[in-house]
Amino acid sequence: VQLQASGGGLVQAGGSLRLSCIVSGLNFSRYGMGWFRQTPGKEREFVAAITLKGERTDYEDSVKGRFTISRDNAKNTMYLQMNSLKSEDTAVYYCAASRYGRSQNLLTREYDYWGQGTQVTVSS
Repeated sequence: VQLQASGGGLVQAGGSLRLSCIVSGLNFSRYGMGWFRQTPGKEREFVAAITLKGERTDYEDSVKGRFTISRDNAKNTMYLQMNSLKSEDTAVYYCAASRYGRSQNLLTREYDYWGQGTQVTVSS
């Protein structure tokens, strides 16, 4: 199983980035997917999650209205569109896959597979 996250980079505050996560080695359409982020010295925190058919999405409060999670099951790919970025969004972003495809998966322990992370840096 491989999750390949990409799309991170350096952007000014107020700007946008689109992260992608390409998944291989599992039946993507049967897994719930999520994005988490982590900064040095802190625990990995939930950002957004989407159920296996995309019928439900959940967001951490600070990103609601700015970030949008989506997926394309035909392409085995999940996305995170990030708009109106703030300096506090700076982190390494990780994508993850959960066998609980229809659940509200907000916790790291609910995920079975993880990608390698992509750095997002927002300059103020």
